[in-house]
Amino acid sequence: MNLTIARDELLKPLGYVTGVVERRQTLPVLSNVLIRSDGENLKLTGTDLEVEIIAAVKPQSADEGTMTVPARKLYDICRALPAGAEIKLELSGEKAVLRSGKSRFTLLTLPEADFPSVEVGTWDITFTISQEQLKRLLDHTQFCMAHQDVRYYLNGLLLELSKNRLRAVATDGHRMGLSEVELSVDEGTERQVIVPRKGVHEIGRFLAAAGKTAEIRLSPNHIRVSVENVALTSKLIDGRFPDYVQVISSTYQQKMRIERTALAEALARVAILANEKYRGARFTLRPDLLVVTAHNPEQEEAQEEISANYSGKEVEIGFNVNYVIDAVNSLEGEEIELGVNDPNSSCVLQSPDSSDTRYIVMPMRL
Repeated sequence: MNLTIARDELLKPLGYVTGVVERRQTLPVLSNVLIRSDGENLKLTGTDLEVEIIAAVKPQSADEGTMTVPARKLYDICRALPAGAEIKLELSGEKAVLRSGKSRFTLLTLPEADFPSVEVGTWDITFTISQEQLKRLLDHTQFCMAHQDVRYYLNGLLLELSKNRLRAVATDGHRMGLSEVELSVDEGTERQVIVPRKGVHEIGRFLAAAGKTAEIRLSPNHIRVSVENVALTSKLIDGRFPDYVQVISSTYQQKMRIERTALAEALARVAILANEKYRGARFTLRPDLLVVTAHNPEQEEAQEEISANYSGKEVEIGFNVNYVIDAVNSLEGEEIELGVNDPNSSCVLQSPDSSDTRYIVMPMRL
């Protein structure tokens, strides 16, 4: 197998594929990228058995053939070559020889027959969504996913398809992010799937094209997201996501409107002196004023007063300041609406003009 390709054409798709390859693998072949050529097009495949990415690229010339080479080494070599370089890759016995200008690299290959493929079964739901909308859904919610929680179903993102809407929900048990968009799908199409953390992260890496669409396919155990020349297939988390609707209060007795930028800047300053372990801050809602204070074990204190549109009773409530900062930074618009009931119940943060994206933050004792 011989192929010639421009370094700049190969680098981006190879980067997508390499991103899914773990540094430490139980099977040596999983550290490799599968390169397959039909004589006209080149397909690069990487997998960790949970997530698989296939990226297509058109070479300058190529023979039919297949090989597997170390993914990260190939990517690092290509990245280190000068822009505009031409790459020639040749399979010679059990080794692959890469040449570019006066550079020459020899890489050990492994049998392509050992390279696994993801068995997906039958796709029973297919729909399209703009890449911008899908990226927005993921960006607005994925930071709320749990990290290595024993409740394994929280270590992923819920995608819920119902009533011509796609909703993304993520929670770690202390906070929750919810975002949704309208879709053009068949009436009555409903499905809930939990996409694992790694799949969510890798999908977000190649969603960038403005005005372009992404195709999403669902089977009982897998999801596939395809955009132009890249397709990602991920196993789904087999579990039941919590009934998040119960967490969302339909009415909040106390509502405060506050300038988003002013709040974000004030919270960033207060967070400097918050307890490094618990990250607690006290939020005091007063007429036309929000007071945020934080302490730490060294008896240091930070206090910020932010003007707000509020005429309710005084409420004092504690939150993890990092959770509030994440929500405020993710929301759009000039103002934020903060809704609370009492010091012992959750609060909601959203834009006053839209409820498509909401964040629920649970209180903490200070």
